[in-house]
Amino acid sequence: MDTRAKIIDLASATAIATSLQGQGARLKLVAGYFDVLTPDHVRRLRALSNGERIIAVVLDPPDPLLPPRARAELAASLGMIDYVLLLQGTSLEHALDQIRPHEVVREEVADGQRSQALIEHVHRRQRG
Repeated sequence: MDTRAKIIDLASATAIATSLQGQGARLKLVAGYFDVLTPDHVRRLRALSNGERIIAVVLDPPDPLLPPRARAELAASLGMIDYVLLLQGTSLEHALDQIRPHEVVREEVADGQRSQALIEHVHRRQRG
């Protein structure tokens, strides 16, 4: 399966959310940068999934290491993520109004900390 098919736009996300909610399924939206995935990302997302459908929203960090499409493809490659939403000029707040998930998890701060820890680790390795 080509996991890039999991990358959707807002109209598709809204339709999927409406369908899932109509079937009684719970939908969780996880917003984050996904700017290089680390084992900590995977553990966190696995803990968040607990049987619920997850839409990951790829947001733009202040100083990205990877372009948005690459970050979306990384997120889509994870089995616990059902769909990946690229906002493309739409605000997260507007997307939330359209999708109306049961739960929203904001991971921006934690993603920034994970990326910073990775950068520091690489710098230590290069100096040592």
